[in-house]
Amino acid sequence: MLWAAAGVVALGFLIALEITARRYGGVPGPMATQARELIFPPKPGPLYGGLALMMVVLTWRQRFIAAGVAIGVDVVFVLARWALDVKVPEGHSFGNGALWAMLGCAVFAITRRTGRERILLLKGVGLGLLLVAGRKTGDTWLLITSKTRPTVLDPYVATADHALGNPSWLAGRILDATGSISTKTLGLIYAQLAVAAIVVALYQLRNVAAERRFPRHHLVRTFLVIGLLGPAVYMIFPVVGPVFAYGPGASGTGGVQWAVANLWPHTPPPITVPHPVPYDGITPRNCMPSLHTAWATAIFIHSRKGPRLLRYAGTFWLVATLSATLGFGYHYGVDLVAGVVFSLTVETALRTFDRGWDRSGIQLVAYGTAVFTTLLVSYRWLPMQMATHPWVSGPLVILSMLSVVYGYLRITSAWEPKAASALRPEPQPELV
Repeated sequence: MLWAAAGVVALGFLIALEITARRYGGVPGPMATQARELIFPPKPGPLYGGLALMMVVLTWRQRFIAAGVAIGVDVVFVLARWALDVKVPEGHSFGNGALWAMLGCAVFAITRRTGRERILLLKGVGLGLLLVAGRKTGDTWLLITSKTRPTVLDPYVATADHALGNPSWLAGRILDATGSISTKTLGLIYAQLAVAAIVVALYQLRNVAAERRFPRHHLVRTFLVIGLLGPAVYMIFPVVGPVFAYGPGASGTGGVQWAVANLWPHTPPPITVPHPVPYDGITPRNCMPSLHTAWATAIFIHSRKGPRLLRYAGTFWLVATLSATLGFGYHYGVDLVAGVVFSLTVETALRTFDRGWDRSGIQLVAYGTAVFTTLLVSYRWLPMQMATHPWVSGPLVILSMLSVVYGYLRITSAWEPKAASALRPEPQPELV
């Protein structure tokens, strides 16, 4: 019944997004877009990543069959488009096969499996399709933010960011000085965050096929909940980011003509009384909180129990993502602080749910929510005070984040099962 209720809620949410996307943007929503990609060239996205997640429930023989079917279907589509001289945008050639393979496994589960085996296979298919649908849902959310929020609050956030020393401006200058190699590397890392998440998730789910069950908690759950809840904050606190509000913008966006001033990254913005400013109807208002930071934090947390190489990779991805979000001017420093608090609060809530709403977990979720809300209220209503008293407000912002980090480390260490201490043998009398 729980899975059925969750399915009904998810379907209703997707239908609502479909209607909203067509009403405000005049474009198909996530459901129509996903259905369209059964035949038409798919947009670049985690289609094969979703297939990889689905295959954690399959045996090795079944995995080879599913992968072979996916690749074979893609080859057929590519050859058909070539024969019909269909123009395909760059990067849109492959992916249909992965979607067909996942749907084929769903049909196979319904028609050829029963009981727990059917449920397990359907869970695997649902996991893969959720990852794919999450990307489409995110695109729709971003469209909605740009169409329904004509003004942005960047001057408030930029003013509050003086409390942290305008880290985006500093990181932007450092990235400019390091040259194109570091810029391309960070750009690749920033764009391929989902790949890192899939690698960590596959490690966590590596024993599903053998144990015939999913672990109680894994990264995909946290990843999807962050992506579901985060855009709601975008609607409450619309911000486009330093490179758009104070810089040259980027290709395909309004650019400098919509900017408050062309200052980023070489000239920090002056401390003036902030006010909402209008912006174009294209650029997503996806800054507050930084979901890239929230996702990278979740990857870091879930990589801690992996082998040394995975732990190093999780740390590297977190540091590189933070550097990219600031260095490319996509986020302010205070966005990153909010993103860390948001991620830890979501992670704690999910783990507390698994434990039957443990009291300490509920308290930390409430505290993390209060800290997150206080940060947003401060950015919106106290930016001038934060900017004019940086030696007080800056440490308070950082300490509020560290308090949530400390609380998370404290309760999760208490939740970890304690290893049984080895019993010391009793001394035995010896014959003399």
